[in-house]
Amino acid sequence: MAKVVITQKRSVIKRPNNQKLTIKALGLGRINRSVEKELTPQIEGMIRKVSHLVSVENK
Repeated sequence: MAKVVITQKRSVIKRPNNQKLTIKALGLGRINRSVEKELTPQIEGMIRKVSHLVSVENK
């Protein structure tokens, strides 16, 4: 599986609760925090849900 680096770029203030929970489940929570994850279909769906809040780089 490919690895991706997910970085939170925008705040979750005034966002729907499901987007806040998705950010937390990805291991993020603060602006400029990054995590490295395996790109599974589940992670890909989570990234799609909050794509306007994060940036994704292939590793």
